[in-house]
Parts: sequence; C-alpha cells; structure tokens
Amino acid sequence: MSKPDIAPPPLRNDCFALPAGVNWTPVDEALALLRDRLTVVTGIENVPLMQAAGRILASDVLAKRSNPPQANTAVDGYGFAGPVPDGSCVLPLVDGRAAAGIPFRGEVPLGHAVRVLTGAALPQGVDTVILEEDVTLERGHVVFRGPLKQSANTRNAGEDVVEGALALPAGRWLTSADLALLSAVGVAEVSVRKTLRVGVLSTGDELVEPGDSAGPGQIYDANRPMLLSLVERMGFDPVDLGRAADDREALKLHLVQAAERVDVILTSGGASAGDEDHVSALLREAGAMQEWRIALKPGRPLALGVWGQTPVFGLPGNPVAAMVCTLIFARPALSLMAGAGWQEPQGFDMPAAFEKRKKPGRREYLRARIRDGKAEVFHSEGSGRIRGLSWAEGLVEIEDGARDIKQGDLVRFIPYGSFGL
Repeated sequence: MSKPDIAPPPLRNDCFALPAGVNWTPVDEALALLRDRLTVVTGIENVPLMQAAGRILASDVLAKRSNPPQANTAVDGYGFAGPVPDGSCVLPLVDGRAAAGIPFRGEVPLGHAVRVLTGAALPQGVDTVILEEDVTLERGHVVFRGPLKQSANTRNAGEDVVEGALALPAGRWLTSADLALLSAVGVAEVSVRKTLRVGVLSTGDELVEPGDSAGPGQIYDANRPMLLSLVERMGFDPVDLGRAADDREALKLHLVQAAERVDVILTSGGASAGDEDHVSALLREAGAMQEWRIALKPGRPLALGVWGQTPVFGLPGNPVAAMVCTLIFARPALSLMAGAGWQEPQGFDMPAAFEKRKKPGRREYLRARIRDGKAEVFHSEGSGRIRGLSWAEGLVEIEDGARDIKQGDLVRFIPYGSFGL
C-alpha cells in the first residue's frame, strides 16, 4: 500500500485573476471562482487506522472483508430452519449452543432447534431465530407460537458492506464512526492527505499581545487567537506566524519565512489599498495579487495572491469581518486545498425573531443564535462589536436582493457547527 510522497503542483500565479471589467463580485460568483481555480496542495502518506481520526482520505477504501462476515443471529434465542406457520410449534433442542466467536459444531437437523446468542454465526441448518422471551422450555423442547417469517432475527453476510465494495470515498474527513466501519471491514492502514498547514499572521503597528501594556492608539490582537483556533477546529494544522509591524521589509521577511513552513497563509489587516496596506503591496510586487471587492457585509475587500508557491488570503483587519470571511470563503477553499473537496455549509430555514429592512446589492451575514425555535440576531450590526461573535451560535444569511424581514418570516440560519466548528 506504499504511496509516493509527492505533493501536487503549486497554484498558478494568476489563479485569482478576475475577468476584465469586474469590480464588485457577488458572493456566489466569488465562491465559484475559488472552487474552480483552486487545487489540492497537500501530499499523501500512509497512517495506521488508529491514528487516522480527523485525516482526509487520499484514495477510495475498499472493504477487505464483508460486514458481517457470516450470517449471524441478531438476538439471544433459539435457531432452526424456518418459516413457522400460525399456531403452536414444539421443537426438540439439540445439545450445545452457538455464541459470538464460538460457533456450533455440526448441523442442526430439520425440525430441531439450538440455543444461539447475539452475534453468533448461524449454525448449518439454521436460518431463523425466535427470541428467548417468546419461548417456553419444557423437557428439552422449545415451545412458541407462530407465525414467524424465514430469516427472522438474523443478519445476512455482507448486508452492511460486501467484500471488495467501496467502504469510504477519497476526500472523506475521517470520523470516529468511520474508524469503526473501516476496522469492521478489515482495514488496518489508510492513505491520507498530509494535514494542511495554515499560517496565521497579524499585521499592524497598533497591535500588542494580550497581557502586554497597551499604549495610546494600541489595541490587543484579537484576530490571531481567533483565526488560529478556527483553523484548528476546522481540522487543519495551525501555525502561529506572529505579528508583523507596518514595515514592508519586515513583512516581506515574515512572508519569506512563512512560505517555507506552511501550505497556506492567512493574514489580517493590510489587505486594502492604503499607505500602510503592505500585504497587498507586496503581493502586487510579486505579480500575484488580486483584490476582490466582494458584495457582502461585513467584509468586502479580500486580497488573494501567491507568495512564491504559497497561496495567501488577505483577510480584513476587523475581527468580525475577518471571522465572517474565514467562514464563508477561507473554510471551503482550505478544505479543497487540503483534499476534502469544496465544503458547503448546511443552513436551516428558521422563523425570524427580529425585523430588518435590507437594500439590494450585497449579501449580509448577521450574528445570530436560536432561542425558542426562532433566530435571534445580535442587537448591533456594528462590525466592531466583537462580543457579538461570542454571543452568537451561527450566522443568519440574507440574500443579495432586497428584504423586508418581519417577525416570523423565514431566514436562513447557518450554525457554527456547519462550518466545522
């Protein structure tokens, strides 16, 4: 099962280029562009099944053995050859029993019964089982009433998975339940994608570390701990790239060093077109910078580029916008580059516990939670209200067109869990 340790080719420098004349990009178009242009960037390795939880399958896995491997009994009871017609039935018992892992030796004659326990392979001559609660034992016989269909209370060999059949497809993010399935069909080792290494870099002279002394005009770096946690919760390998001052050469050194350590870089701040927006400037100098002005609130500017061979997502500096852009854009893009395919979040239509009038032209994401079966939204839409991210349990998505939402109208609620959190 040995696989070559070869990574896919890097992304092209122009993979983020927008069509000529495009200024404001609708959310769905931006997502479609990312989905169509990004490719897998992670290599392949083999790992023991016991270490595979949370990894992404690199190839289809076929069952090495059927599950169950043999026809067996689903209950404790007595086995015989069925069916049984309506009325009383009396069958003599043969000596011995069948238990899980301890099969009955020999054949059960027609018109006889044998003691069987849950999970036991059906003895030769047995295809039907009666529950022990439904029988009476009398002088070496079992007595019960029919009717009972043939094959009652039994499991067929391979009724779950047949040997050689597809157990799990490539791109599957392995769960605990998946490990149970693969173990049951005889798989001990799987080919998986190497975990996507996602670097997180904050930029800005105004930022200081939590706990440090903050001077006039300085703020604590809220984005880095948030983004590193998001990356980890989504199943990737977070790499803390620290903070970079608003100095182009210092930031360039950060990017050069980061590109040697990670597969993807997420930056926050410096992604617009101002004097101190050095992320955009450096990517532009490298010939691989695109600024997508996306028609959404909160967010809008999303700087995308390739530094060397490493894709860079330049997120807004505002924590609310940074988190929304990470969930809506970065999360499916990272999943695709990790080898898990494009991940669409699942939303649910819920009655609104709020009122809102929205103009057409952009999509909006409101911090929200569910209470008493209705979607509540945070009392303020201000993008500086970080507390609303903590208060919320997900996002309400309001489509691009105009909406006049009244109490009880249906809105789309996307729980944080649908983003892998």
